[in-house]
Amino acid sequence: QVQVVESGGGLVQPGGSLRLSCTVSGGDIFGTYNMGWYRQAPGMQRVMVATITSAFSTDYADAVKGRFTISRENAKNTVYLQMNTLLPEDTAVYYCNAQRKVGLLLGSNDWGQGTQVTVSS
Repeated sequence: QVQVVESGGGLVQPGGSLRLSCTVSGGDIFGTYNMGWYRQAPGMQRVMVATITSAFSTDYADAVKGRFTISRENAKNTVYLQMNTLLPEDTAVYYCNAQRKVGLLLGSNDWGQGTQVTVSS
């Protein structure tokens, strides 16, 4: 089974920064996975924040462009989300997603349990 574990969440003041980490284990070669960060605020749907493909192509939600940066370190089976200039609206549970890519085919999504990010003064 694929295990996806997030870390790095916490309480931060508006304007502050956090770096989230997501480590994948028990799966295939990490470099074959498309990875993403999603977030879900109370009473809201889970939405995409940032994605990075196996080819290192990135995409960001408009709300975080210019503030967040997604990256991956395949040798460590880890994807990161650097979050700068945090806003109260960024408060949410942040989830890491892993999706295996086999050639042109995509496998099922594997999700972490989430890490809480709270932006408040």
